[in-house]
Amino acid sequence: MAYYFSKTISSDTLDEAVDKVSAALKTQGFGILAEIDFQKVLKAKLDVDYRPYKVLFACNPPAALKAINAEQYMGTLLPCNVVVQKADDGFDVAFIDPVSAVKEVPNEVVQELSAEIKNKLQQALSEM
Repeated sequence: MAYYFSKTISSDTLDEAVDKVSAALKTQGFGILAEIDFQKVLKAKLDVDYRPYKVLFACNPPAALKAINAEQYMGTLLPCNVVVQKADDGFDVAFIDPVSAVKEVPNEVVQELSAEIKNKLQQALSEM
């Protein structure tokens, strides 16, 4: 089972690609809580030049609340991670597969919720 699903999108810059991803996620009830620019971090910490690469932390608050109410330690698996990175022909966008991420959680509510969230993420990806 793959731990992510992805698509290449057309954008001129990393920031433009991130804006497209954020807008598509918003249509499915997600917001971006934070982002890490690995290109900048790796340059600052290791003096390594790296391709444009950001990790976004996406959250659907109603789903997150259901998840942590159903399973008290679900916060260890939240929020949903999204990678936006430079590719040869645009930018690759990859979403964590929430079904794969929670497959070991023995909670029916969490399992059902992860399938719903996966559907929302796939819908957002298809809108890009």
